[in-house]
Amino acid sequence: MLKRVAIYSKENNPRTEEGVAILVKEFCSRGIPTFIYHKSAGSKPCSATDPDGYFTDIESLQELPDLVLSVGGDGTFLETMLKVKDTGIPVAGVNTGRMGFLANIPGDEITHSVELLCRGEFGIVERSLLEITEPADLFNGGGSTALNEITIQKDTPGMVTISVYVDGAYLNTYWADGLIVSTATGSTAYNLSVGGPILSPGDESIIISPISPHNLTIRPILISGGSRLRMKIDGRSSGYLVTCDFRSEKLPFDREIYISRSQQKLKTVMLKGFDFYSTLRNKLMWGADKRN
Repeated sequence: MLKRVAIYSKENNPRTEEGVAILVKEFCSRGIPTFIYHKSAGSKPCSATDPDGYFTDIESLQELPDLVLSVGGDGTFLETMLKVKDTGIPVAGVNTGRMGFLANIPGDEITHSVELLCRGEFGIVERSLLEITEPADLFNGGGSTALNEITIQKDTPGMVTISVYVDGAYLNTYWADGLIVSTATGSTAYNLSVGGPILSPGDESIIISPISPHNLTIRPILISGGSRLRMKIDGRSSGYLVTCDFRSEKLPFDREIYISRSQQKLKTVMLKGFDFYSTLRNKLMWGADKRN
């Protein structure tokens, strides 16, 4: 049974604001204390429209919530992951954006979804995370953990060469626009757009997918989730771009990248009546045929 919840959102658009307002109303009407992320902390009494309070850091709350709701799109969900990954609190995504693979609760089904959450009619899916272990000083301290993917990319029109080693064994040197190292969660994100495989969320494998490779025989590959990757990058410019979900930084070619699976996992909520495969069918329109 839920005793308290927290809501994280970052978008100032009418759909997101309405979604947050409905959530606050539904939880507060059931007597469940509700807290909202805000850039500057404050507090208000709980009523039909007001939360119990605000937080800037979820770990600063006197009692941790049983559930965090991410309201927005998948980008908001990725930011929510960084806020809660150290706490072990499950995250439920409410979609007020577009695609919504991670934020899989439809914005027009919030009231019904709150009822399911309050009745405990949901399951927990643990998702693997990736992290850049070296260099350790990236993204201005914003964290090097990724829920979707880590990429190595060119920062000029020319290609880059990326030599990849898996647990010390040489895999390949990619001549390409870049390389995507993806989790199962990220398999339906950037990886999907370059022809990589789709994995179910609980899979711990790591996907390596090239971006516009010069050699057309190069294809995506799945490796064991326990593998440690080392990457040496070279090119004709002054450096390359490394990304970690929504964060990015330019590095010189003499800095290698080490990637491995994080020891942490992210707990995500799957409501009763929803599943990953129905999400695939609906979002990717599998089986849709205008002739039918």
